[in-house]
Amino acid sequence: MGEGRAQGPSEPAGRAPAIRPFLLTAGRVAGGGAGPPLPVETQIVATSSGLSVLGSLAFEQHDIVAACRRPQSVAELAARLRLHLNVVRVLAEDLCTAGHLAVHVPNARTTQDISVLRRVIDGLRAVPDSRDTLRDSG
Repeated sequence: MGEGRAQGPSEPAGRAPAIRPFLLTAGRVAGGGAGPPLPVETQIVATSSGLSVLGSLAFEQHDIVAACRRPQSVAELAARLRLHLNVVRVLAEDLCTAGHLAVHVPNARTTQDISVLRRVIDGLRAVPDSRDTLRDSG
């Protein structure tokens, strides 16, 4: 040991390490149910039922319903909450099944609209990677 050095971590304690996505979804994956996973451009919005039980929802479910007071895409929601896209898909499917979220899948023409695609791409780029850094926007 060097002179005058204290033992212990050299950096202050910060945020707790990220929880693995499979823990948030109990090992389930998007589209593991009856149908395919929610497309990234799918618009979701909280229902009155979801808002009324907001106080009883836990952690990420609470954050998802609270963030969906206004409609937004699955990709936008993942970026806003800094959650893995497939975690948001799985939890959103659960919340839809429980009646806490409503899903609006855009028609095919909307999904081919370049402005919609650019917004989705921008939202996906805003999602941090596993090291909690943003993806290259170039």
